[in-house]
Amino acid sequence: MARDARGGRAAGPRPRVQLAALVVAGVFLLIGVLGFIPGITTDYGELRFAGHHSDARLLGLFQVSILHNAVHLLFGLVGLVLARSVAGARVFLAAGGAIYLALWLYGLGIEAINPEGGANILPLNDADNWLHLALGFGMLALGLLLSNQAGTGGRLDSPADRH
Repeated sequence: MARDARGGRAAGPRPRVQLAALVVAGVFLLIGVLGFIPGITTDYGELRFAGHHSDARLLGLFQVSILHNAVHLLFGLVGLVLARSVAGARVFLAAGGAIYLALWLYGLGIEAINPEGGANILPLNDADNWLHLALGFGMLALGLLLSNQAGTGGRLDSPADRH
């Protein structure tokens, strides 16, 4: 059986869960970079490091800050690393989905309590909250539903520390 260039897994198409994780990670990287581009980010001069005082908006809709963009970039990089294995891709998508659902709840809580308060370290608006809800459910669904041969009697994944 043919092996990849490093002698690792058999050559052939990547499992769908890994492809999904790579796409999601790439989108996060793209969003993080776009958040630093004037024009794509409106009111770029109002971009702040953190907090609700950053009035910059990605695509004129999603409130962003330097910290918010950096989190997207970091999330994308982590996704690229974890997508190298099926188990890592599942963890990235499922845990990332759970994190984004928690961020959605955080955004709703901040909005309900005091949107101008000091607890709003990531600038979040209604558009961000709805996007985080969609990302959370989408990533969670991808991580759980695109499991390679899960429940079909197929071979179990090797532990994450083996290649």
